[in-house]
Amino acid sequence: MQAPRYLTKSRFKLASECPRKLYYTNKKSVYADQNSNDPFLAALADGGFQVGELAKHYFPGGIEIGRGDLDAAVERTRELLLAGDVIIYEAAIIAENYFIYADILLRRDDTLYLYEVKAKSYDPVKDSFIRKDGKAIRAEWEPYILDVAFQKLVLRKAFPEFAVVAHLALVDKTSRCATDGLNQKFRVRRLADGGTEMIVDPPTAEDLSSKLLCEINIDEICERIYQGQIYNSPLEMAFEETARAFSDQYFRDVPFPPSPSKVCRTCEFRATEQDKQSGLKDGFRECWSERFNWSDEHFSSQSVLDIWNFRGTDKLIGQGRVTIDYITRDDLGADKSNGPGLSTKMRQWLQIEKAQRGDNEPFIDKAGIAATFNSFTYPLHFIDFETSMPAIPFNRGRRPYEGIAFQYSHHVVLKDGTVEHRGQFLQARPGVFPSYEFVRALRRELENSPGTIFQYSSFENTYLNHIYEQLSDDGSVPDREELMYFIRSFSRSKSSAAETWAGERAMVDLLEILKRYYFDPLTRGSNSIKAVLPAMLQRSSYLKEKYSQPVYGADGGIASLNFKDWAWVRTDDSGGVMDPYRLLPRLFEGLSDEELDALILDTNELRDGGAALTAYSKLQFQEMSEIERNEIENALLKYCELDTLAMVMIYEGWREMVS
Repeated sequence: MQAPRYLTKSRFKLASECPRKLYYTNKKSVYADQNSNDPFLAALADGGFQVGELAKHYFPGGIEIGRGDLDAAVERTRELLLAGDVIIYEAAIIAENYFIYADILLRRDDTLYLYEVKAKSYDPVKDSFIRKDGKAIRAEWEPYILDVAFQKLVLRKAFPEFAVVAHLALVDKTSRCATDGLNQKFRVRRLADGGTEMIVDPPTAEDLSSKLLCEINIDEICERIYQGQIYNSPLEMAFEETARAFSDQYFRDVPFPPSPSKVCRTCEFRATEQDKQSGLKDGFRECWSERFNWSDEHFSSQSVLDIWNFRGTDKLIGQGRVTIDYITRDDLGADKSNGPGLSTKMRQWLQIEKAQRGDNEPFIDKAGIAATFNSFTYPLHFIDFETSMPAIPFNRGRRPYEGIAFQYSHHVVLKDGTVEHRGQFLQARPGVFPSYEFVRALRRELENSPGTIFQYSSFENTYLNHIYEQLSDDGSVPDREELMYFIRSFSRSKSSAAETWAGERAMVDLLEILKRYYFDPLTRGSNSIKAVLPAMLQRSSYLKEKYSQPVYGADGGIASLNFKDWAWVRTDDSGGVMDPYRLLPRLFEGLSDEELDALILDTNELRDGGAALTAYSKLQFQEMSEIERNEIENALLKYCELDTLAMVMIYEGWREMVS
């Protein structure tokens, strides 16, 4: 007998992004799904486990339903709610063809109080769910608001005799932790069957005295959604009609017609080569084949989805101009930028024009790069940070989601071209606040060594500003002034900062050099270092010759702190250069190369922590043996070392191109 096909809150959210996705989801043996990787790791990284457990302690005395037998869970929930006042964790509710697990559900007299707990920060004074014009939900909050609106709808249908009051329970970023070590009271254990078990050291009254969560009533917003005032359905229907249509199509397992948009750029139902070899279908390909009558040839070429930083994707898709061959210079709009090298519009047109002509050669502004290189002072320092923003702070007085830096790598290039991995730092002991020792270690390496310092994107500068603010607010640090002076010496302040500075050794951003002076069609418009490095290795005969030999970490070769006799350039069966990141030890067992790429690869040039953040969270909150801990830490050191070596290789590739 086939299991019931209920529309859940996660499926409602998925269909709200793209109705067609309902047909592809929950068919892991039929369709590839790049979002089906380990949810355990995702929850660790975003703090979902810890925040969910902490929330229960603000609503003590509740009864946990659990996620075992569905029918039994639904029946137990109904019994408890109908028996009288109660607090329920993970309440299981079915109504019509809808099903939800409610994080926290209270009954008080004839009213049900719903609390959806999210590990997302919120400022009760400054933040708003609704746009300033009052006509729509802010895009960043829409998935969360619609989630609660859907749950409230289901509760009303299941228990029409009760009033329903809906809340979002969010992390209050204005609050301060009352005690040290609160985040270590919520840990997880991985079970043999793949499940998880929470290990909770009960928080004390002092731990809970400063509340880290805030509950925001969103009943008024829900009513405006139901009335169609601030809800734009992808089906152009009212909210309840939309939910009913989603539910009906999912129940009957019938696909909606394809509705391509910019959302397709990140469609999780694309099949990798490995997926195809396993017999899995490609949902994205099905959609675009049906809508645009595309063949294999179309999918192998670039489309409007590939254009870097392009804002007109939906307009061109709506006009049916989806292949890159049909895009004109006028489609990009006026070019209002200035400065040396390529502007954003020029770079976009360069990508389009090269694709239209079949020109696969890289573009390099030799004069621009050479002039930039002439401004550098040796030795050159390449640094990369790994960071986290824990939902529950490490220490008393700290706020949720304060940025911390737990790891760096540091490569040096001397004037004669000598490369060495000079330094590194990793502090991942559970519950230890690492940022100040991080800065002290970096200071010891950079303070007395002159030369230009490089980052890739503004990420490192942003985190130095975070740590600077922490030091400014912390009078307990004996060397605070020295550390703050050091940070100012090689960073730039935020434009909005009360105190402004631009250090005499302010870091040079390799990404900005790349955007202005270099473009390689092999990257398909991506400027991520994860895309640029393999392309550079494929192009540069100098890099191939140098790094195909096992000289990295060899005696008399390139000094390394983590590798021995290592060759970074290796070829696959087709003769192409293998991605160096795939030569590293795996941080997480059981993930495919593509799933690991999703953790490593930063998207839209914004670093979200990726694999290193997830591994750090695992070291913080998952119980494990010392052997496993050491293996993960050693792998982290190698990952971070490759990040700065990648910067060195890109610099070396450019140097050879302009010499």
